[in-house]
Amino acid sequence: MNYWLMKSEPDEFSIDDLKACPNQTEAWHGIRNYQARNFMRDAMQIGDKVFFYHSSCKVPGIVGIAEVVTNAYPDSTAFDPESKYFDPKSDPTKPRWLRVDIRFVEKFNDIIPLSLIKNLPQLADMYLVSKGSRLSIQPVTAEQWQAVLMLTR
Repeated sequence: MNYWLMKSEPDEFSIDDLKACPNQTEAWHGIRNYQARNFMRDAMQIGDKVFFYHSSCKVPGIVGIAEVVTNAYPDSTAFDPESKYFDPKSDPTKPRWLRVDIRFVEKFNDIIPLSLIKNLPQLADMYLVSKGSRLSIQPVTAEQWQAVLMLTR
């Protein structure tokens, strides 16, 4: 099993929105970064656990857990001229962009703020706190996963 952190702006799509979706499941679409796409394509697997992270908000941080429930498949928003994620260079016969579906697992009672994550020695190597890290999908080690979970219990 792999572990991931997936970022979303809560005013666009929050953990509460995921929980409210049919079957508490939603496609994670709109990824337009090759490295994040490659993580989905090459490493994400059904059953992988995901930290759901709220970004670009008053208190950015980890707010809960989701689970990957599909393998990567073409992101149809890339082909839709009405979508803000439209990519005129993407071809349905050879898709450039992918998505996975995730399912809600748990919302934490309290947010684990980025400020706390940055100050914990056991999370010093977490991709999230690396200088210049802006990826919306990033790997998390098993040790980092456990360290974050300890903050919620």
